[in-house]
Amino acid sequence: MIKTALVGFGFAAQTFHLPFIKTSHDFELVAVSSSDQNKVAAVLPTVEVYPDYQRLLQTSDAELVVITSPNDSHYAIAKSALEQGKHVLVEKPFVTRSEEGQTLIDLARQRSLILSVYQNRRYDGDFLTVKKLLSEKRLGDIKVFEAHFDRFRPQVKDRWRETASDGGGILYDLGPHLIDQALLLFGMPDAVNAEIKTLRAGGVCPDFAHISLSYPDKLVQLQASLFVASGNLRFLVQGTLGNYLKYGLDPQEDRLKAGCLPDHADWAKECPQASGSLILLNDDGELHTQVLPSELGGYQCYYQQLAAAIKDPTISPPVTAESALNNIHVIEAAIKSQKLGRRVKPNICA
Repeated sequence: MIKTALVGFGFAAQTFHLPFIKTSHDFELVAVSSSDQNKVAAVLPTVEVYPDYQRLLQTSDAELVVITSPNDSHYAIAKSALEQGKHVLVEKPFVTRSEEGQTLIDLARQRSLILSVYQNRRYDGDFLTVKKLLSEKRLGDIKVFEAHFDRFRPQVKDRWRETASDGGGILYDLGPHLIDQALLLFGMPDAVNAEIKTLRAGGVCPDFAHISLSYPDKLVQLQASLFVASGNLRFLVQGTLGNYLKYGLDPQEDRLKAGCLPDHADWAKECPQASGSLILLNDDGELHTQVLPSELGGYQCYYQQLAAAIKDPTISPPVTAESALNNIHVIEAAIKSQKLGRRVKPNICA
């Protein structure tokens, strides 16, 4: 088994990582670093707890370090872990500055270590449905792709995601999910145009982002907002043969928050009433609407593929650091676009 350590023990660690480590036959949790050691001990009484990540890296025999700390600490912790000869999994966003990401990529290559980023939304059932529709060309040529990741949180909360000056706000929180999915489907855009706003009273970080990605033959529209109270649009994919329309988020996050363990094959299966709609031209040239159940998702697939990559260096990790760095390039282009008031060409990770 792969000896694994968690850096940080907040929401991300307990919701999106611990359940998969605990239920996997490939990983063994041997260490956690947290400023609240009592909280860790109450959940994991047999696991070694360290007050800081430096002591964990110097003392623990962990082979893999999973970094779930605040965004602005990702670079320093990942760099230290790689220097200690450990494989690294970083929560999204990869880093807050693209030059930091490139430094980590170069270091991992030099040390022949796995460096991956937790873009778990690649394993959402509705996104897997979109991928399948596009690969089968059932919608024809895609002309407009619209994706949302919205919530209803009109009041500012006192937490680092909403107050951090470096890597805080919706662009670095929900933005990486939207951007990663778009780049996976369509590759890097020719240009980025963005409107990024702080709309909540007392807000210090952006809480609304609308990002347009330009391609020669299509337009991609991405939106993250904290003011959508109901009927959340997730995907609207417009093609020459029809549309795919989906509302609501993949159920995995809510089930993990409720304590559901990913220990059986159908744990992530979407309820039938949450299915999307497929609107296609029939043989008579008329539009026909049908219910389209989502593909079976599963964030455990990420950890399964990560284990395979650690055990066999010829296998690529489920999310390469290079692809995650391209997400940061798009975020930086979006910030620049907002500042300049025009489209910006993003840099591309080699």
